Amino acid sequence: MLLLAKLCGILSLVWFYMTAKNHGGPLLNWSIIGLVGYWLTWWLSKMLIVVPLAEVVTKHSVSEFLLTQSPVAVSLLVCFFIRKKLLAGLGS
Repeated sequence: MLLLAKLCGILSLVWFYMTAKNHGGPLLNWSIIGLVGYWLTWWLSKMLIVVPLAEVVTKHSVSEFLLTQSPVAVSLLVCFFIRKKLLAGLGS
């Protein structure tokens, strides 16, 4: 697994923990939801985006880097929407 993916996974855990702490939500539940949401989305987007496109994309270092990092971007976007949904459930 890539270093950026691991780092963003840890940062999403901290992000959800701090959001729960600041808005009075359950700390452990939100942290687990954020981490599982990130890793599940990362894995699915890797299987659905990177694996099929790996053969199509030219073997250029920049295009390979962007393709392999796309699951991180997708996962962070999904985490943003998960966080937004959790905050809406609190009524904040």
